Amino acid sequence: MDQLEVRVPGPTPLPPQVRQALSRPMVSHRSQAFRDLLHGLDLRIRPMLGTQQEVLFLTASGTGGLEAAICNTIEAGDRVLSLSTGYFGERFAGIAARYGAKVDYLRARPGATVDAGAVAARLSTASFRAVLVTHSETSTGVLNPVGEIARVVNEASNRPLLLLDGVSSLGAVPLAMDTLNVDVVVTASQKAWMTPPGLAMVALSDRAWERASGCTSPRYYFDLAAARDSAPRGETPWTPGVSLLYGLEAALGLMEAEGFERVTARHLRLAARVREGLVQLGFSLVAAPGFESPTVTAAYLPAGVEAHQLTACLERDFGIQIAGGQADLKGRIIRIGHMGYIGEDNVTNLLRSIESALALIREEVR
Repeated sequence: MDQLEVRVPGPTPLPPQVRQALSRPMVSHRSQAFRDLLHGLDLRIRPMLGTQQEVLFLTASGTGGLEAAICNTIEAGDRVLSLSTGYFGERFAGIAARYGAKVDYLRARPGATVDAGAVAARLSTASFRAVLVTHSETSTGVLNPVGEIARVVNEASNRPLLLLDGVSSLGAVPLAMDTLNVDVVVTASQKAWMTPPGLAMVALSDRAWERASGCTSPRYYFDLAAARDSAPRGETPWTPGVSLLYGLEAALGLMEAEGFERVTARHLRLAARVREGLVQLGFSLVAAPGFESPTVTAAYLPAGVEAHQLTACLERDFGIQIAGGQADLKGRIIRIGHMGYIGEDNVTNLLRSIESALALIREEVR
């Protein structure tokens, strides 16, 4: 196939306007043109995160953004509570452990969320520096109830910081960072923001900034205080991905033209269509009812069909890329990204292609 349709959970397809913006001529990252660009992006993204805090732009992957969140707020010996609902929850906790944190885990079975009551009970037993939660767990297609979790964290007697991985949710799922008192929010360019991989966006509450000022964990490139000091001048402390920022500017223009409420509604509508279509084709969903992510669907395969067969057939015969499972779910599920630059026709083509691929696979094994 000359042109593949990418329906993995990231990176996601790029709109033509973003591709065009990426080809703009390079400018100095110390020029007025760049200062205007960076300042504008900050102000335009804040409402989509539900915050008045400045949004910092790191030239890094989403994992780089998560590491920045950890190394600016957590140091060796700190006790951290990980609310893990899958592969990426484990990654977030693993970064904290690498910096010497003592990590306690509340783990949910695949497809479930961590119960807020269980979080409250655990917080009542010990003092924690931070709670780590993944908003949309990309490995299972689960959307965690951040509002409920934030409420019990805020009510804890020794209130820990709440650190949120919003890599595969934000840009499609609303967040009220300030209202919920979420202390650190991380997202990344390559998913619902419709921009190539390479940008992490991070916002901190006043409490998180106060903690960062005294945190002794080693950091240089990921020193958010340095990024914050440069931001009022419209600069970054290190050389940024200028072209990526131009791409993000174009993507935000598309989102603003559509209207963020419509963006959110579109993601909910298309996610429901994907789930319904897969169930009709014999798949069963990983995510528990009511906790499905609007951006990623994970599903167990029909009997007699292997994940590698389906992903290979879709790519070879229909020009569509989807993803398989990770860790314990490897080989057991498929994962489909339906975020960012996607519409009704894309979902129709995807489901028809999966139906045809299943028929081909079953014919081959007869």
